[in-house]
Amino acid sequence: MPRRVHQPLEDEEVDFVLRMSDGPVLAYFSGTWPKAIEACRAMDLVVGRIAEEYANLLTAVKIDITRCPVATKRYGVTGAPSVVLLKEGEVAARSAGPMTHTEFREFLIAHL
Repeated sequence: MPRRVHQPLEDEEVDFVLRMSDGPVLAYFSGTWPKAIEACRAMDLVVGRIAEEYANLLTAVKIDITRCPVATKRYGVTGAPSVVLLKEGEVAARSAGPMTHTEFREFLIAHL
């Protein structure tokens, strides 16, 4: 993933990144178990491109569901890959499952 995507390792780091972010935050929840890994790897590329394209508009954060169970529960994430768009700390939109680059852009345009 490009450097534009923050990758906190623990729940406390997730909270810190979310508190310190100006503007909207794209929280991308990823998993490493066998059934999720292929879809998450594909989404890594899409999220990386989106993070670069929208670098001036939002902060992108990749959150490992297994390593950050508190954040995962807080945002109601039940599977990977999932994305949650936060505005002023509140959930503005969410999506579960893999998306193409075009689908992801449409999701953001509709909710930013």
